[in-house]
Amino acid sequence: MRVFNFRVLLSFLFIANLLSPPASASEIPASFSFQGSGYGHGVGMSQVGARGQALEGDSATAILNYYYKDVVVAPVQDDQILRVNVGHLLTSVSMKTDTKRAHIELFDADVGDGVLSVADAVITAKSNLTFTLLGNAAIPSIVETSGKIRTLPSGKSWTIRWSGTRDLEGINSLLSLKVGKSTTKYKYGQIQVKLVKSALLGYRIEVTNSVRLHDEYLWGIGEMPSSWPLAALQAQVIASRTYALNKAGKIKSACDCDLYAATADQSFVGYSKEAEARYGAIWKSVVTSTSIDDSHGVAILYHDLPIAAYFFSSSGGQTESAIDAWGSYVPYAIGVADPWSLQINLNARYVSWIRPVSQEVVAGAFSLDDVMRLEISNRHQSGTVASITATSSKGKKSVLTGEAFRSKAKLPSTWFDFEIPQISEATPAPTDTATSNL
Repeated sequence: MRVFNFRVLLSFLFIANLLSPPASASEIPASFSFQGSGYGHGVGMSQVGARGQALEGDSATAILNYYYKDVVVAPVQDDQILRVNVGHLLTSVSMKTDTKRAHIELFDADVGDGVLSVADAVITAKSNLTFTLLGNAAIPSIVETSGKIRTLPSGKSWTIRWSGTRDLEGINSLLSLKVGKSTTKYKYGQIQVKLVKSALLGYRIEVTNSVRLHDEYLWGIGEMPSSWPLAALQAQVIASRTYALNKAGKIKSACDCDLYAATADQSFVGYSKEAEARYGAIWKSVVTSTSIDDSHGVAILYHDLPIAAYFFSSSGGQTESAIDAWGSYVPYAIGVADPWSLQINLNARYVSWIRPVSQEVVAGAFSLDDVMRLEISNRHQSGTVASITATSSKGKKSVLTGEAFRSKAKLPSTWFDFEIPQISEATPAPTDTATSNL
């Protein structure tokens, strides 16, 4: 009887695999087309849903109790000073005031908010104060209106105040902060500039704006159009106040901040929100309407503590639970029906969307050389993608959670499906350039 030699079979299969021709370039999809609904992570309050409920006559309290389970909406103290990161991982940043007769004061230290100190330099209106990274230090310099440049001693932390802030008497001035090509104006508090060492990049400049949560911070929240119904705006203010309270007092070393001014936490746009023609005054009045007095405002509480009041733009018809989105159980963040997000009159842009994503981006997301096939391996009860599997032309597989793939492929949400691509040598589709989430 002939003995079966398993090693010979393995060797044969190995050689056969080497001799098999690899997939040709024309067989590898140039791009994948994704179709879906909604925008955002899907956890907590749907902003479009809040708008829909407000139009139906629901109050802010009713809206919040609908989206957050077993919570109490009640007054709390909210006069804390927040450090809000307005410039992250920078190599340079500049600032100035254009207000006539105003000036900037520079302190060569991290001076606490409201602490009196003598300035190390005074910068007149329209002169530029710039910080430039040089190795493990930053060099401040002043470019005066005459063109003269003054270089100041290098260091690692500074405080900037301008006339018209809480600590300086005088003109009601604005500070313009330029990061790259973007300029944002700030009216309140003070600015801190600090060098922080990043594990990957080495030293980088972090810029924070210290503002009072009760008013100065909330006046600058840019999360919802101020033209929306009153109850929706109030629900947004209360959710934003609560989210900030939940983060307050927990300075993150990576950003020298309580919160980021962007989507990592919530959008803080400084003076531009209250400067909106007509609507700026409306937004400030809404903030005031959710305040009890000068140091207390309404917040969302669970077991007497402010919750992490997550919110997002719109869903695919049902919100997502925190455990499904992020793998962590949060008792007040469960999925609920959100039919307003599927109403075209409320959510025209994201009731239905299509996004082409290039082969390069998809392959990079899965850390594969290429991707021949995609398969949605599992979905959550809400309809979001729980996991998605990619297979390369060599048969290698890689699996990502729906949320991880959404982030890497820059899809609007995890409520998505995709078309099986036709094999062709078509040029890759353009990437999406949408930036607004509302």
